[in-house]
Amino acid sequence: MDQSRSTISKIFNGEPRSYTRFNLTQNMEGENSQVEMTLSSDMDEEMGGNGVGEHLSNARDPYVVRKAAWRTPKNICFMVAVTLLIFIIGYLIGYLAHRRKELAPSCSVSTLPPITQDSFETEETPLMDWNDVKGLLRQKLSTSSFEIAFSEFASESHQAGSSGDEMLGNKGHLQGSDLGTLGGYLAYSKTGIAQGAVLHGYYGQMDDLRKLQDKNITLDGRVLLVRTGKISFAEKVANAAKLNASAVLIYPDPDVYRGIGGSTQLFGHVHLGSGDPYTPGFPSFNHTQFPPVQSSGLPNIQAQTITADMAATIMSGMGGKSAPWAGVGKLGDYDDMATVEVNNVLAEKKIHNVFGVIKGFVDPDRYVVIGAQRDAWGPGFASSTVGTSVLVEVARAISDMVKNDGFKPRRSIVFASWSAGEYGSVGATEWLEGYLSSLNMKAFSYINLDGVVKGFQTFNASASPVMYTLIQSTLKEVNTDSKMELCDSITGANWTEALLEPLRLNDPAYPFVTFSGIPAVSFSFTTAGKEYPYIGTLQDTRENLYNATCNQLAKLAVSAGQIAGQMALRLVHDHLLRLDVTMYHRQLQNHVVNINRKVKTVMSLRPELLPKALTVQWLMSASGSYGRASNSLTSDIQNSDLKDEAMCRSINDRIMRVERDFLSPYVSPRETPFRHILVGSGSHTLKALADHLDALLSNHSEADADLFRNQFALATWTIQGCANSLAGNIWAIDNEI
Repeated sequence: MDQSRSTISKIFNGEPRSYTRFNLTQNMEGENSQVEMTLSSDMDEEMGGNGVGEHLSNARDPYVVRKAAWRTPKNICFMVAVTLLIFIIGYLIGYLAHRRKELAPSCSVSTLPPITQDSFETEETPLMDWNDVKGLLRQKLSTSSFEIAFSEFASESHQAGSSGDEMLGNKGHLQGSDLGTLGGYLAYSKTGIAQGAVLHGYYGQMDDLRKLQDKNITLDGRVLLVRTGKISFAEKVANAAKLNASAVLIYPDPDVYRGIGGSTQLFGHVHLGSGDPYTPGFPSFNHTQFPPVQSSGLPNIQAQTITADMAATIMSGMGGKSAPWAGVGKLGDYDDMATVEVNNVLAEKKIHNVFGVIKGFVDPDRYVVIGAQRDAWGPGFASSTVGTSVLVEVARAISDMVKNDGFKPRRSIVFASWSAGEYGSVGATEWLEGYLSSLNMKAFSYINLDGVVKGFQTFNASASPVMYTLIQSTLKEVNTDSKMELCDSITGANWTEALLEPLRLNDPAYPFVTFSGIPAVSFSFTTAGKEYPYIGTLQDTRENLYNATCNQLAKLAVSAGQIAGQMALRLVHDHLLRLDVTMYHRQLQNHVVNINRKVKTVMSLRPELLPKALTVQWLMSASGSYGRASNSLTSDIQNSDLKDEAMCRSINDRIMRVERDFLSPYVSPRETPFRHILVGSGSHTLKALADHLDALLSNHSEADADLFRNQFALATWTIQGCANSLAGNIWAIDNEI
């Protein structure tokens, strides 16, 4: 057991939570595995330290055996006999307990004890000045500590479920006559052999494939050759399958991967979702006893990555029409045949999530989560090592602030080290699925640290809109404090366009927002106009990342720690949560204007498709209700008494409900997991409504006027329901029904 503990376990001083094939199992005695999230106030008695690391453990005073006042030979013999007997019994009990632990599966679940304070204060807590909090965090994070952390968490191989991943957690095949065999692969691809004529599909976006259809080129039975980039591997394969392609070959985008070698292997996954694809919508716990099932997001065609050299060989012999895209050449003719054989093997693997907790003083049952994936396809220095190092250093810094500097957070902070992130955020998603009912009004934000440094000079982020204002204010403070230029413009009307990107399916923050309704943010330092090309390859090494950052990696990691740490500290320090719900009103308005314009176009050009009685009035009304509710909340915040803890908690409850209430209650989380109507995925989203109107206008085969009307009505009421919840008390709602 001692050899299986890693640096992470030592820091958090707790057993990791274990999963197999992304499943938690029962122990040998038949007892159900228990997962404890000991953040609520009823766990006070179990808490004993104030920090992460050594402060996470409960220390008990040793028992003292006092000497007797009498010492006759008979009494001495009796005492020796009793002592020997107690020793033998204790040894046997320890031996049996140890054997039981060895016999039981190593996937038993436990959690480290949260950090508590010596005295728990429920009354008004004297808070530290925010400038002092920022100053303490800055003092705790240094380049030297990150250099040490990089060495601690660097590994040549730590794929999910491997011995390298377990150490850190407790501390396919294309054949051809002249193409050779590949080491890279796409997890979850359909196995078997597929044949067809090769057709170039550019990036594999639906717009790219429609351009081919516009040229009267059918995709039926074709082997689609596409570049990396723009969208995820899973979306490329799903788009190809939707148009009846037989297989997909993905090669490195020459605009991104130039200079890294023509034989570089690519790794990834093609599950159009997140988490264990064989337990969709529910956790991978064996004791849940669900029947065998697989996610609808798994592809039904073969998919494989190929090297740039292989792609060049294939394209050099392709004929057919000229491509509509620069740098592609010919699209491929019907006699450019290819055979793709995929022999991926599905295997069950045990994975570990590791948690550390700093418990809040006022609202300990509310918490922000900071997380990073621990696994990687190969060395994974940018994809996982740096993020894990930042996670641990921020945990150490804040723990030290609590223990030694008098900082008392109002709310709790959870530090999470996830496994199987490369397979589609499996560790994080299974945790969300397992504790969905207890997380939705407790976890109020997630800060993702995966890929947090991939270059220098430029900063970008993707997040829930309610976190935009927090991101902006944090960047202003870090920019001022560190004298480091994060970007040219953090202020102004267009700052969001300059810094923020949309949340995408392959973003680790995506399932938190779209599946669980928890506001989340991902961010990273990048090089202006140049992507870091080594993510998802075996060349994601320390040396390459140092070169990509001009040897400023440790300094950038400190800045990343400052940004993540200050966002978390601001969320647990203030009386009211720094989440701006008014930002969603702007998003709603944009969607409503777009849908209204398209409805009018369809009614004008294709009046037979939609009834004359159909109106966008109710959607506009729902959007307006949300706007009034968000303004009312802003007014309540301005007029609130910050010393009134009950009032602050009530306002925070209204803020926390917003993201969750945008999850459509009319779709199944098992069939349609990403239920968020604004940033989710599926026919229930506002974007899908606008796209459906386009399909109706173009007489697309998948267009369905009745389906559109149903989804339109359900989306309208989802928005209205969110507005009603945000308004607070039922008597504060003034809506026409």
